[in-house]
Amino acid sequence: ELPRRFAKAGYVALAVDVLSGQGGTNKVADQAQIPSLLSSMPPEQIVQAFRDGLAYLQQQAYVARSRIGMTGFCFGGGVTWRCATQIPELKAAVPFYGPNPPLEDVPKIQAAVLAIYGEADTRITSGAGAIEEAMKKANKTFEKIIYPGAQHAFFNDTGTRYDPAAAADAWARMLAWFAKYLI
Repeated sequence: ELPRRFAKAGYVALAVDVLSGQGGTNKVADQAQIPSLLSSMPPEQIVQAFRDGLAYLQQQAYVARSRIGMTGFCFGGGVTWRCATQIPELKAAVPFYGPNPPLEDVPKIQAAVLAIYGEADTRITSGAGAIEEAMKKANKTFEKIIYPGAQHAFFNDTGTRYDPAAAADAWARMLAWFAKYLI
């Protein structure tokens, strides 16, 4: 769904299946096990999956090789943060309610980062101040948005925490961020 939405907005999009080395998420018999499988993977292995995806994209004639952005949600938001610290080719990153990367890695970020949070998601949003301080200290391009009353996973229109107004605004702001920094 999300790659299709990006394509409709004029972007080339790739959704990386981090479990492809194990046959892919569709091959996991008990889909409830996917979160534990992902969280048990070494972060370096996850980042490598996205490096491989980036290499694939950069081989495609229709891709602007120097205009690469990334977004992710929840676990994927944390992955987006981690990739921003490890993949200097990223020009823009938009982590949605993702846990912070190691703060000591923030100086390695080259991407312009728009971090999106839900106010009621106190577990993740409580780290927003620390990452903002680290980004400012490292003189990085950074903006954060905290949607009042929004919960974790507010962008997921198939879940009970879906917040249509916050999701629509976040989508528009993400597209504007990419338009500004993927030039």
